[in-house]
Amino acid sequence: MFNYIKGKVTSYGPNYISLDNNGIGYLIYVPNPYLYQEQEEYTIYIYSHIREDEFTLYGFKSEIERDFFLRLINVKGVGPKLALPLLASPVDSLYDAIERENIMYLTKFPKVGDKVARQIILDLKGKLVKNDDLFTNDGFEELMGVLDSLGYKKTDIKKILPQIDASLPIEKQLKDALKLLMR
Repeated sequence: MFNYIKGKVTSYGPNYISLDNNGIGYLIYVPNPYLYQEQEEYTIYIYSHIREDEFTLYGFKSEIERDFFLRLINVKGVGPKLALPLLASPVDSLYDAIERENIMYLTKFPKVGDKVARQIILDLKGKLVKNDDLFTNDGFEELMGVLDSLGYKKTDIKKILPQIDASLPIEKQLKDALKLLMR
């Protein structure tokens, strides 16, 4: 699995860019290829999609975009080809549409019908964090990551953080956090 590829964009099409890295040209599907300038160097964060008959690379300008994409493809009925156009719009707009249950906004994207839009909202509402809220609390990055992986909502996690001592070992922080979240 690739984390990122750094190189120069040599060409682009309606849904992809060609990125040259040390003489190897990677065809990478991106949400909006027109944001890239030819012959400019970029770091593209990668998701590798591997199936029996295909090996496809999907690329993003930031890790935040890629993480949002990974959440989208975990929704029942949403695959990489359906999720990619959703990220052509600003991530904040998509976040707001999900949190406000704006089905009309989501159904404007290609191949997203009423059923898929409702599934996206059902699976992701309350589980996403706006860009400026991503793990910015000093001393709690590891704790927030563990609690997030356990399925707790980021809003609930942020509410209990002021009651936790950041100087404690992670095990004690986790124990205290779980007690507070169980209330």
